[in-house]
Amino acid sequence: MSTQAVQGLNDRPAPPERQGGAAAIGWILTIGLNVVAPIITYNTLRDDHGWSEFSALLVSGIWPVVDSAIMIAWRRKLDEFAVITLFFMALTAVVSLTGTQSARALLIKDSFVTGLFGLLCLATLLAKRPLMFYFGRKFATDGTPESTAWWNGMWEFEGFRKTIRTMTVVWGVGYLAEAVVRVVLAYVLPTDTMATVSPIMIYGVLGALVLWTITYSKRARAKGEARAAAAAAAAADAPRAGEAAQA
Repeated sequence: MSTQAVQGLNDRPAPPERQGGAAAIGWILTIGLNVVAPIITYNTLRDDHGWSEFSALLVSGIWPVVDSAIMIAWRRKLDEFAVITLFFMALTAVVSLTGTQSARALLIKDSFVTGLFGLLCLATLLAKRPLMFYFGRKFATDGTPESTAWWNGMWEFEGFRKTIRTMTVVWGVGYLAEAVVRVVLAYVLPTDTMATVSPIMIYGVLGALVLWTITYSKRARAKGEARAAAAAAAAADAPRAGEAAQA
């Protein structure tokens, strides 16, 4: 391997220091508004105010919209992640308000949306940059210009591109499977039970995929660094081997 190639392997820029407090607040808001608040809202409207299952489910779905609005106002920009999120929220609203108006139908329609997300992940493998590149940038950076520029620059490295594409495949297949399982559970479990299980399942699957993504990305980076170190060692030994052969 040439010296230039070895330098290319070792020239990956290190990520800038993250603003840990901002990242922690973002995660707390995401979990609170997308999991905790919908469950509390649904149970309160059903148990304390006697709302119908369908109405309570529909109103509890407002919280994720609030979460996106807060994030957009906080970052003061509409990035690709926000556009995708808003699109799926709008699609969820349209799907929820069309067709049969029942709680079970609403739960099944939610599964349709997450299944469509899985299909979108797989479809973007044909694009210049797959969907997980933008999701990764959202959660692997703190949104500052420096960290965003670092993430965008990483795309020029083949190992990084392979890692992102593999993640996109796993997320796509994972959410397709999640959608199928939730449709089955919507018919098997009582509606009140499924209203609690559904958001937990959505974000439980999300949590599992995030955990896998973190583990996989660390392993991929470690393998890349090991290959770079081995290539550097081989390049350093080559001149000495040549000199020994001439002697």
